[in-house]
Amino acid sequence: MHALPTRIISGGQTGADRAALDAARALGIPYGGWLPRGRRTEDGPLAGHYRLEEMASARYRDRTSKNIQESDGTLIVSFGPLTGGSALTEALSIRHDRPCLHLDLDLITRDKAATAAKKWLREYSITTLNVAGPRASGEPRIYQAVKELILTICGQRQ
Repeated sequence: MHALPTRIISGGQTGADRAALDAARALGIPYGGWLPRGRRTEDGPLAGHYRLEEMASARYRDRTSKNIQESDGTLIVSFGPLTGGSALTEALSIRHDRPCLHLDLDLITRDKAATAAKKWLREYSITTLNVAGPRASGEPRIYQAVKELILTICGQRQ
């Protein structure tokens, strides 16, 4: 049996989104997702080697909604309570009645986070995983934490 997930998507933003894409690339897992018109991110247009699809809209909210709807579930990782776009992601997951797991790394260890994520992935049969969380500018620790978490969750591939 293959390890879940088999595809990772995100909106390509700095921080959590980019970490998930980089982990998928490192593991050879198919990846993708939607991003705003102009490949818009806080540090400029997303590099072309990230194969994400550009939306007609430049609004982050539209991209967030599309990624939620095109995945089997959304994993949100943070240090502390959700704010801004991460809080919106959780709200939109609820609105679209999609599975959503928030892991607050201020409250649980990395090992417990990985165990909880694996259990959730199995419970909801998540094959296409949307990953979200804060931007790098809002939480400098998030990139490394999310990359390590995704590598741990998806690292043992058959």
